[in-house]
Amino acid sequence: MMTIESARKDTGRRSVRPDFTRRSPRASQSGARERGIYTIRLGQIRDVLNEVLKWKHPADAVLSAWFRANKSLGGRDRNEVAESVFDVLRHLRRYRQYAESGTGPALERLAILGLASVVGKDAIAGQLSEEEKTWLMRMDTIDPTSLAPEIRSSLPDWLYEHMRQLDQYESLAAALNTKAPLDLRVNPFKTDRDTVLTQLQDSPVAGFDPQPTPYSPWGIRLNGKPAISRWALFENGSLEVQDEGSQLLALLVGPKRTDMVIDFCAGAGGKTLLLGALMRSAGRLYAFDVSAARLAKAKPRIARSGLSNVTPIAISNENDTRVKRLAGKADKVLVDAPCTGVGTLRRNPDLKWRQSPASVQELTELQARILKSAARCVAPGGRLVYSTCSLLPQENEQQVEAFLAAHPEFTLLNAQEVLADKCPDLAMTTPYLKLRPDVHGTDGFFAAVLERSK
Repeated sequence: MMTIESARKDTGRRSVRPDFTRRSPRASQSGARERGIYTIRLGQIRDVLNEVLKWKHPADAVLSAWFRANKSLGGRDRNEVAESVFDVLRHLRRYRQYAESGTGPALERLAILGLASVVGKDAIAGQLSEEEKTWLMRMDTIDPTSLAPEIRSSLPDWLYEHMRQLDQYESLAAALNTKAPLDLRVNPFKTDRDTVLTQLQDSPVAGFDPQPTPYSPWGIRLNGKPAISRWALFENGSLEVQDEGSQLLALLVGPKRTDMVIDFCAGAGGKTLLLGALMRSAGRLYAFDVSAARLAKAKPRIARSGLSNVTPIAISNENDTRVKRLAGKADKVLVDAPCTGVGTLRRNPDLKWRQSPASVQELTELQARILKSAARCVAPGGRLVYSTCSLLPQENEQQVEAFLAAHPEFTLLNAQEVLADKCPDLAMTTPYLKLRPDVHGTDGFFAAVLERSK
């Protein structure tokens, strides 16, 4: 049986990191000049891909371990390695088909395709053999529309079968294979978006074109990924990293200063912090999670935020006795459930290769158990918000429909009506909040607002 904790591992949110300390190549600047920087870069990308493609660890964990083992690399070096690896993961099925036409190790050709996508074919041409250059130029003449759709969009067969049932599948698949921008969220307990935007636009960060997000009143979108952990606004708790879709959850929850609120799957606390800020650090806000380690990571963020109404609680499972003690007492409960994460493929492209039909089945069963347990905490007249960062109906609409069929004391509210005065430009065609990268510029996101009868 899948638990909340194992689900977090499956979605790449927690994993033991690989050890690169004895096997990663290091290159001095003088060596780089002698042998050609992109010859070295291709070797570095191969080294990381060799570990990532074993699918034992999330790609970001592999990269973090590799960077720690290669501390001499500069920011540009790290960026090119990371972007090349993630480009390969986004387009892996198509790139593997291309790689079949060459000679020698396929991993080398995957590295070539990834690096060429990041720095350009001309930049690396001088580091390739004549055979490799000829092969790369030939790949550039292939019309992607001539490929089978599952290969063109680089999806495993099982996921393609699900995704092709969705509206405007082609544009969605293309958007999921692009790089995501960086979304930030201001802390409304400390500051406001206009103030922060003015500060950013009058600083070196202006080069990343900071702009207000179109729907969230607290969101700021950057074109690029600066090292924000060094910013004063981040260090003093005025800014957090959070996708715009996730920010809208707080509006659906609608916490009040006098409420008791439960964030049932709090993780590292991003959503908890916004809920606490909207409560003006009043009321009671419980952050539940099965991972004490994740909650420990949330504590410095809570301290920076200035909030005093947050109580982190590590629970053993969704039926922990501490959950049962709150039965019928919470005004608002948020369940941002463990899921496949396929709505986040722009940021986590390895998820489509690390998930499977079996994990989908296990996750949907876990989601149903969590939703049932969380619902017991909702007071009469209270609100339950269920959400995922998935695009799959079995994790979303079907999950909610099954819950409502078994729990007639709950009714489905129209999410657009709940958001009406706060997000007037956000139009939905169903009662659910359904966000897509090709339509809304956010991660793929789903949420349903349920109300318990009085």
